[in-house]
Amino acid sequence: MSSSSAISVSGVSHWYGQRQALAEVSFEIAPGEIFVFLGPNGGGKSTLFRLLSTLLPLEQGEARVLGFDLRRQTAEIRARIGVVFQSPSVDRKLTVGENLLHQGHLYGIAGTELARRSSELLERFQLADRRRERVETLSGGLRRRVELAKGLLHRPRLLLLDEPSTGLDPAARGDLWDYLRQLREQDGVTVVLTTHLLEEADKADRIAILDRGRLVALDTPDLLRATVGGDAITIQTAVPARLAEGIKDRFGCAAGVIDDAVRLELADGHQWIARLVEAFPGQIEAITLGKPTLEDVFIARTGHRLEDE
Repeated sequence: MSSSSAISVSGVSHWYGQRQALAEVSFEIAPGEIFVFLGPNGGGKSTLFRLLSTLLPLEQGEARVLGFDLRRQTAEIRARIGVVFQSPSVDRKLTVGENLLHQGHLYGIAGTELARRSSELLERFQLADRRRERVETLSGGLRRRVELAKGLLHRPRLLLLDEPSTGLDPAARGDLWDYLRQLREQDGVTVVLTTHLLEEADKADRIAILDRGRLVALDTPDLLRATVGGDAITIQTAVPARLAEGIKDRFGCAAGVIDDAVRLELADGHQWIARLVEAFPGQIEAITLGKPTLEDVFIARTGHRLEDE
């Protein structure tokens, strides 16, 4: 485990009774990265988030957060991380300014330092003119900005966000990512978030794909797509299992059935369209070709679509 990493995890497992939520997970996150845990509901993302944010005890394995032992130094970690939960933690009946005031008191910040820091964050997140408005009157995107301001009030070196785009429209999601990049570029904050949204994960520096508690892939978005091995071909047919078997027998290609469609990855996929249609007359209803996506990576590593879980 590297002492210079923002987060270093080795062999971490976790159970809820008889159900294993994490199985021998290991990874490292460098300082200043924007790092995403991608996976379906039940894949292990939220459990890992709760462990890293010190909300769950570490049962098996080793982990260090900002150089501190996650098992023995939780107080030191909590003082140095910011956390934005999937469920809103702002008090809807308080104003924007009052929410920051009480957050500051929880971290021992008061007086002129709290006033200065609150003003800085309200300006950064374009909330200065909303300071005296109750949070319940704000849109979902504005409430998310208040959550971010709260999480950054004590100048954390690491920001953890659990499904931060939940309930946000596309424009608000874009704004959120603009703010996250600013934090990394202007303040050197390491940003770690969980998501089940492929388009969101694609914006990260690196992605860790979790499925059924296991880490099945970890790399940059481009390098993950490069592992698929060619163009992605999807074939609609009334007999997917028979057609997949026929393609394997005729061409020696690894064809699989996903969602009642035949899927395969081939180099120079456009050259295969006519060959497949001619080889299986009457069996192919529709055929599409595309460059590999993160969903193709997920399917290749797990054998099922992200949404299936």
